[in-house]
Amino acid sequence: MKNNKINKDRRSFLKVTTAVGGGMLIGFNWMGCKSDAVVKELSLPYPKEWVDFDAFIKIGDTGLVTIMSPNPEIGQNIKTSMPMIIAEELDVAWKDVVVEQAPLNTEWYTRQVAGGSQSIRHGWEALRKTGAAVKQMLVETAAEKWEAEPSDCSVENGMITHVDGRSIGYGELATEASKREVPEEPKLKDPSEFKIIGQSKRNVDMEGILTGAPLFGTDFKRDGMSYATALRPPAFGQELKSFDDTETRKVKGVQDVIRFGNKVAVIADNTWAAMKGKKALVAEWEQKQKAENSEYHSKTLLDYLEKKSDEPRRVDGDVDKAFAESDEVLERTYEAPFLPHSCMEPMNFFAHVTEEGAELIGPIQTPQWTQQRVADLLKIDKEKVSIDMTRMGGGFGRRLYGDFALEAAEVSSLSKKPIQMIFSREDDMMAGTYRPASAYKFKVGIKDNEVIAYHLTEACFNGQMFGTMPNNFPCGAIENYRVDCHTIESNITTGAWRAPYANFLAFAEQAFLDELAEKLEKDPVQFRLDLFAKAKEKPVGEEHNYEVDKFVGVIKLAAEKAGWKSDGDNSNLGFCAYYSHNTYVAEVAEVEMEDGLPKVKNIHCAVDCGIVINPNAAINQIEGGIIDGIGHAMYSDFVFKDGQSQSNNYHQYRLIRMPEIPTIDVHFVKSNNDPTGLGEPTLPPAGGAVANAIYKATGLRMYTQPFIKNLENLG
Repeated sequence: MKNNKINKDRRSFLKVTTAVGGGMLIGFNWMGCKSDAVVKELSLPYPKEWVDFDAFIKIGDTGLVTIMSPNPEIGQNIKTSMPMIIAEELDVAWKDVVVEQAPLNTEWYTRQVAGGSQSIRHGWEALRKTGAAVKQMLVETAAEKWEAEPSDCSVENGMITHVDGRSIGYGELATEASKREVPEEPKLKDPSEFKIIGQSKRNVDMEGILTGAPLFGTDFKRDGMSYATALRPPAFGQELKSFDDTETRKVKGVQDVIRFGNKVAVIADNTWAAMKGKKALVAEWEQKQKAENSEYHSKTLLDYLEKKSDEPRRVDGDVDKAFAESDEVLERTYEAPFLPHSCMEPMNFFAHVTEEGAELIGPIQTPQWTQQRVADLLKIDKEKVSIDMTRMGGGFGRRLYGDFALEAAEVSSLSKKPIQMIFSREDDMMAGTYRPASAYKFKVGIKDNEVIAYHLTEACFNGQMFGTMPNNFPCGAIENYRVDCHTIESNITTGAWRAPYANFLAFAEQAFLDELAEKLEKDPVQFRLDLFAKAKEKPVGEEHNYEVDKFVGVIKLAAEKAGWKSDGDNSNLGFCAYYSHNTYVAEVAEVEMEDGLPKVKNIHCAVDCGIVINPNAAINQIEGGIIDGIGHAMYSDFVFKDGQSQSNNYHQYRLIRMPEIPTIDVHFVKSNNDPTGLGEPTLPPAGGAVANAIYKATGLRMYTQPFIKNLENLG
């Protein structure tokens, strides 16, 4: 009875902390908690017995500690960084920690999501409290054993020492300590005391990644498992009329062919047979909805930019009156296409549906939402759906939606077999989920060489990219300010794409501000600083969502590191600053002309993201976001004709290449503030910085993405 009460108390504690701080979970990794490669690096023997303390801390009899990593690992390094936070407050040596990926458990935890660069931000306090609480339980146990005061004990690297010199390790205390009441408000360290946080630690999966260990969804194998691939409509807006699977069933290894919804699944012994069988299918499709073309997309977007919305997102002052009183009006339009996510690991998921329930395993950014959707699909209680998470070979928002997991569950249910659903690259690029095509029109009124009116109009397919952030810069700095947003329906499936809303808007806004600064004959950096001064000294309208001092801090730091001359020649340098996902970023791009085309040579990047958990991993995220931002702004295009994508693989869809990657210098603003996101915030400013640098080098302004289309005549 006592143990039940203790478990109930611990569960209550975790619910309280996760409600405040973010998602964690309980369980163990289906891959197994240890490998020989990992254990060999540990300084302590592998335990014979483990003692569970809470949902994701267990301590072995040798003092070795296992920490469960709560959220999906998508390459953002949280499988390493989140356990680092716990280990810091637990006061154990990092070399004595084994990390496991935990599965979904909605009873114990909240926000088990990889999205929005929010994992560390939401988990920060709860993870710290978890480690600190277990440490306090161990210290109190040692003090009781010694008949001493806990305040007379100190802890370092999993060893508790009394002022009189006595010492004892966590492993010797674990069993007794685990029976104590869990403290609700354990004392947290001051950042000045951190020994693990702020130090670079190698990715806990690095050994497995380098040696090809089974970490990713496509690595998963189960005895008796079959493979499935699906024939999908070749164009958006089409429905399946009929199909002939005669030739498919002749393919060696094909087990069955099943129609499900508007698709046809081919089930086989292996992926090769499944994909070969799919190619042999003969299907007849009927166009039920408009077959959209890129020309239609562009014209529709531009038409909507000429309209005001019925409900503007923000209005300060009277822009129409201000425009009427202006000496001059500057107006520019920017446009970007649909884009695929192009993850290196194509979509995949394992499902085994039986009368008892559904077991799912694979790479997913939203396990909890996917659990509920699978339950709804199969018409069973969600408690009967289990989801284990593998490492993901890229996501960028594509793996938020879980359509591939639902397909796996449905095909498994229909076939009565354990199934791994596999997409080909072509499947995902031609029938996936895309960044919506969008366009912006900026209109500014100028009087006495000052900006007195600012009107931004957005048009976007299937959503509002700017609509989530109407209070971002430069609102608050301009007296008459208005934002209008238009949503246009499309049958092309769209969704979040790395740094949603900001990935294109940052380029458009910051390129426009540079052109505006030139019009006013002002230095681009100083022009922005002047606007921020106005927003701080005399903010206009309702509250804006950014902190001026942090914005100014990264602007000045990036300009300094790039050698920006406020009153001199900044040839070939382009500046951009943007705030997204709670993080402030400023970037300066430097380009040089090679073979008649501009090439990005260097990027100087300043970041204010609060406390940096794992510096090397943080730099990796920053560099990856910048490279991704440059590549998609410069090269990536996606064209639709008669409802069908005209690119089906990397030979047609242009990504940045190794020789095109610049050197990147990263500079952090020193801070003791709680950490914010890093997976996305450096992508949005990259396109703007490069566009502004290209103008300095060529005299050409970039108004559409990809930039290479604007530069073709230069080469």
